[in-house]
Amino acid sequence: MYLTEPESVAGLVITNMETNRYTVDYSVLNELRLEGSFFDVAISVNGVVFPAHKNVLCCCSVYFRTLFSNRWSSKEKKVYNIPGVSPDMMEMIITFAYTKTVPVTSENVQQLLAVADQLNILGLKNLCSDFLESHLCLENCIGICRFAYYYCCPDLRLKAFRFILYQFEDLVRVSEEFLQLSLIELSDIIEKDELNVRNESQVFDAVMRWIYYQGEERKGILANLLPKVRLALKDTKHFLESVKKSHHMSKNEEYKLYVLRAMLQMIYDIGINEATTQEPSCSTAHCRLPYSILLSIGGWSNIHPTNAIEAYDSRAKIWTDVTCETEAPRAYLGTAYTKGHVYFIGGYDNVEYYNRVRRFDPVQKVWQEVAPMHSRRCFVSVVVLDDLIYAMGGFDGHTRLNTAEKFNLEANQWTLLSPMNERRSDASATTLDGKIYICGGFNGDDCLLTAEVYYPETNQWSLIAPMTIQRSGVGVIAYKDEVYAVGGFDGENSLNTAEAYSPLTDTWRSVSSMITTRNNFGIETMEDLLYVVGGYDGNTISSKVECYNKETNEWQEVPDMNVGRSALSCCVLSGLSNIREYIVHREPLKPIRLSDDRRWSSFYNMTPL
Repeated sequence: MYLTEPESVAGLVITNMETNRYTVDYSVLNELRLEGSFFDVAISVNGVVFPAHKNVLCCCSVYFRTLFSNRWSSKEKKVYNIPGVSPDMMEMIITFAYTKTVPVTSENVQQLLAVADQLNILGLKNLCSDFLESHLCLENCIGICRFAYYYCCPDLRLKAFRFILYQFEDLVRVSEEFLQLSLIELSDIIEKDELNVRNESQVFDAVMRWIYYQGEERKGILANLLPKVRLALKDTKHFLESVKKSHHMSKNEEYKLYVLRAMLQMIYDIGINEATTQEPSCSTAHCRLPYSILLSIGGWSNIHPTNAIEAYDSRAKIWTDVTCETEAPRAYLGTAYTKGHVYFIGGYDNVEYYNRVRRFDPVQKVWQEVAPMHSRRCFVSVVVLDDLIYAMGGFDGHTRLNTAEKFNLEANQWTLLSPMNERRSDASATTLDGKIYICGGFNGDDCLLTAEVYYPETNQWSLIAPMTIQRSGVGVIAYKDEVYAVGGFDGENSLNTAEAYSPLTDTWRSVSSMITTRNNFGIETMEDLLYVVGGYDGNTISSKVECYNKETNEWQEVPDMNVGRSALSCCVLSGLSNIREYIVHREPLKPIRLSDDRRWSSFYNMTPL
């Protein structure tokens, strides 16, 4: 039993246990209310009277404290009339005052928050804000943002606004609220660095969709919005081609001519600006922030393990060194990102085979040692499923392993699972539809083409159809409802081939081969693309990166890492509040202000949840 320091109050020493005796027991207070005992005040709402205890209501709200003060009422006054509140709402307010909780629903949350704001009941406002935050979606996020602005809920407003920025592509496609934004509201959104769009033509399409919704009324303000589309002169040809294909441009000739005239004026202004300043009007230094970043972690560089960490900024198309010099070099490790932490699992430092696990908070920049695995695991395969981390197979310095274990973050504990059917080091694993798939690897004698699936609910492994070729040092990832096995080493050569597994048919199919052969590389998916990073190409350690698009069945080169590495691991981090610390520096664009009027105050009605 651990004892804390006692508190000293008015010369008395009171232990925590004694302090707890003086904590308000709200269940007792509510029992007194329900029994009708010791009432000393009544609240009248539209003729309905609610008996209560002054002290309880005063603890709930400054509003009641002021209402009951001698300055505003006589000692003899027992009944207080409160206007603008319905009896149903006052019943819930009284219940909250006595119990500190109340059932918040989609039907009552708006009215309840409005009354809580009127009566200055901060606890109830927070309860309603939490409910609205948990129900944010594409259909209501704009309405919630407006609602939060009007009722002064800054945290909720910020979260709703971030939701709008991060989900902008899908929001534009499905949201009716988007079409009803005011000019100032839309301007406020599309000027933000944090707007999550893969290219600026999507911003143009959003502007055109908004304009066309009320074409005759809004077309005259198109010129106010186009300057917020971040184009450089070199982008305009591609941009114009995209614009011509826009379905908004085929409505009528007069409309089309007006839009083209506004775009040509914008392009002219860009050209004048670049001629004057000798730099692009929208360069890498001004491009929008990515919502997600791809980390390449550790690995083998030259003849040693490395602690290098690089972050890929898909908007600027640049890798940035974000290495933590205090972290030890490690190769053949596994990594996982969950619950706001990056976990570094197992690996090898050229001397020791690790069972240690460390985690990193990318916002606070804090490292922490957590519980070690049962086994040392180099060449380990790692996945996350339902907030549990799974570590499978690997090499402990003596034996290729078929064992597996899972880590419970809350309990800080590893638990052994049923062993796999095969011993596998240098394999790779992924999750799809609540199951874990592990493919290929090396059993100590042969490179493997076998693959198996793990069912967490039964703690059982089952073999699935084998791959078409042996793959050790393979990259395995779930991508658009299939399991992809990419590259690897077949016992003689490094591979550039790839294949995809369908769980529905238990079959593998060939997909386009990579541009570069590679094994022991990093693999991840980000923004509907499959990335492969670094590795060994059969002759040298590689810094080359490429991505695959299933829609086109094509691989495309991505800028190289700064440091060539094999035996590295990759993970994707999304929605970091300090994303600027992991990407290339941006210069602030000079804002184009349409008005200094209050923003997000045009409408206050929210779409029903």
